[in-house]
Amino acid sequence: MSDAKKSNPNIKPELESQYNQAPINTVPAVVLIATPILALFLVPWYLWTHSVGLGTWAVFAFLMAWTGMGITAGYHRLFAHKAYKAHPIIQNFLLIGGTLAVESSVFDWCSGHRRHHRFVDDEYKDPYSARRGFWFSHIGWMLRNYPSGQHDFKNIPDLTKQKLLRHQHKHYGAWIIVTNTVILLSFGWLVGDILGVFVLAGLLRLVLTHHFTFFINSLCHMFGTRPYTDTNTARDNFILAIFTWGEGYHNYHHFFQYDYRNGVKWWQYDPTKWLILVCSKLGLAKNLRKVDEATIRHAQVQMQFKKVNSRLEKLGMQGFNIHADFKAFKDKITAEYDSFNATIAEWQALKAKVVEMKKTEFAERLNEVDELMRAQFQSIESKIMEHGKSLDMTLRQLKQISV
Repeated sequence: MSDAKKSNPNIKPELESQYNQAPINTVPAVVLIATPILALFLVPWYLWTHSVGLGTWAVFAFLMAWTGMGITAGYHRLFAHKAYKAHPIIQNFLLIGGTLAVESSVFDWCSGHRRHHRFVDDEYKDPYSARRGFWFSHIGWMLRNYPSGQHDFKNIPDLTKQKLLRHQHKHYGAWIIVTNTVILLSFGWLVGDILGVFVLAGLLRLVLTHHFTFFINSLCHMFGTRPYTDTNTARDNFILAIFTWGEGYHNYHHFFQYDYRNGVKWWQYDPTKWLILVCSKLGLAKNLRKVDEATIRHAQVQMQFKKVNSRLEKLGMQGFNIHADFKAFKDKITAEYDSFNATIAEWQALKAKVVEMKKTEFAERLNEVDELMRAQFQSIESKIMEHGKSLDMTLRQLKQISV
């Protein structure tokens, strides 16, 4: 056991022993180790000895998108989080794409993912806890049969009811072989380059898709910003969002996991949310779940208060508490926090009032209730945004003071 683990009071020797002695998870270990090695040799060899046509690269790009979105829009946001409902055409298309990714069945993937959200960062219950380091959270958790990786399908009763998903889970090996073989052969025949499609759109695409997905479990819990919560290790990382079809806004996702968006701002790169939105406009998706702006701003402002107070605490430890300007800053923050809490109390009271009015008003008057309350909600949202702007300004001023 490492010195870091020996000094960790949360380490439980009996459980740690189970982790240290976990048996090899043979099939995943072979696949995850062999495919990158094969790609390392076969891809350069093929590119050096063959002329690759645009058709082959187009197939590679299409299958990268289909496979990636099969995981992000399918396995993740549709099946694991139920962030929206999809037409059977879209659901089946994403299911096939997710199968092409060779990242386990929907049952296994979603059960483990829901467990991850429930026990995030717990070293013994989170299947890919980032607190066990980069290697474990990225790929190591799949190479051995760790206790935290044992599936309990009691947390996916909504999925086990679906006949097609039961079939995929029961015959997963066959699904992998058939989808990858038939689809790759078909595209290879179409563009006249079967070998190139298998090497690039098959092997290379598989390795890249694997590790782009794994980046979310590892790097997105290590590098980036935490604008919404610091209660877990998840970070927002724009660069990783590019490689992961928008999944890089992970701090937001861990705080608001049922939102169909990960990149919640309109300008944030999240092609998965755009795909879901387009499908909804075409009548192929519905019930898109999203968090209201006031709730999002509430979380952001809470984090801003934490940052400002942390900065003030550092300045106080350096002796700045004797300066009149420092006291003025503290008084300003205290007043701002009191005002913010008053705004939140007003907001919560208004939400409770809306619920009560909708219970008591006749159904035909619900639109009137919504119209009546909309202006009040907008007023409160504006107040929360003003709190955020004020804190941003204060934090910029504090950063100008050297610690």
